[in-house]
Amino acid sequence: MIKTGLDILLHEKLSRLRGKRVGLVTHPAAVLPDLTSSVDALLKSKVNLTALYGPEHGISGAAAEGAKIGNVTDSRSGLPVFSLYGETREPNEEMLRDVDVLLFDMQDVGVRFYTYISTLFHVLKGAAKNQKEVIVLDRPNPITGARVEGRLIDAGFESFIGIIPIPIRHGMTLGELAHYMNTVYKIGAKLDVITMQGWKRAMWFDDTGLPWVATSPAIPHFATTIMYPGVCLLEGINVSVGRGTSLPFEICGAPWVDGNDLAETMNGLKIKGVRFRAINFQPSGNKYANEPCGGVQVHVTDREAASPLIVGLELVKTIRALYPSQFQWNVRHFDILSGSSRARQSIEANESAQAIYKTWQTAAAKFKRERKKFLFYS
Repeated sequence: MIKTGLDILLHEKLSRLRGKRVGLVTHPAAVLPDLTSSVDALLKSKVNLTALYGPEHGISGAAAEGAKIGNVTDSRSGLPVFSLYGETREPNEEMLRDVDVLLFDMQDVGVRFYTYISTLFHVLKGAAKNQKEVIVLDRPNPITGARVEGRLIDAGFESFIGIIPIPIRHGMTLGELAHYMNTVYKIGAKLDVITMQGWKRAMWFDDTGLPWVATSPAIPHFATTIMYPGVCLLEGINVSVGRGTSLPFEICGAPWVDGNDLAETMNGLKIKGVRFRAINFQPSGNKYANEPCGGVQVHVTDREAASPLIVGLELVKTIRALYPSQFQWNVRHFDILSGSSRARQSIEANESAQAIYKTWQTAAAKFKRERKKFLFYS
């Protein structure tokens, strides 16, 4: 089993926090191997925690995607909880008044549009402006640090689901990204990363021996993360990606989709590492709430060979081709997910998914070379 940054802090580096008032940016997935939360573990170790900070989904991890969250008091510890997904997303002077150092301990999923990267970016900026130290307690990239896929973000397409131009599947840990962002964007925060012991870039999360805790309501299982980088692109069209079901980002469909036709067509493409199975489902929320939907489940047969981005692009193209009268873009959302308007325009011009992916990988390969000096793990 590998050791996370939290584990190493508690057992080897607690002296770093001696005499300091400590703020903690965290969520329920930040746990020790015995599932003790980061908050409880730090308090048990007599760390002087003075404030907590919650990202999207809140300190409880229960809020829906995109839901604004206010400041609260943590019922267990009695500590103030400042929201970094409410009126302000960058910790300000008032929020940092009783803090000398900010610990950042969150489990990411390795995908650009997962908002914890943006929260980290704003934490670094707020800390720099207010002369507070940041210590990132590193955790694994669950979908490996070896694969880098997807285009970068064009100027004008930045958002909270894509705050810096990195590939969709960036292959970095949050500690590495903190180092990268602080340096490349000249944020100037006093930053330290407590790195993991034993983690290798080729590892998937289930290779680490660590327990998986849902990182957000729609990422309940480690398996959810495998297709998430590609199936999430379908949130930019008018289909359900399984939010409000037990299989988010493993299924997709709509009331007007015939699952058998979609599965047959997708399987006919012979995409490496996956098979498609027709299903019927009824989401309890989000798109098509309480409406019967037809669609497919993506079954991963070889995760090393499968490209979730190829799967996502082919699903968008195929649904558009099979159901031209029902298909609709959410133009802005698809564009900021993919990083520009080019992928959408290429699909409309009937370019192949492979051709689109190839242009993405040219940029991804360049990024992979440029990121090398910011990596902590081999």
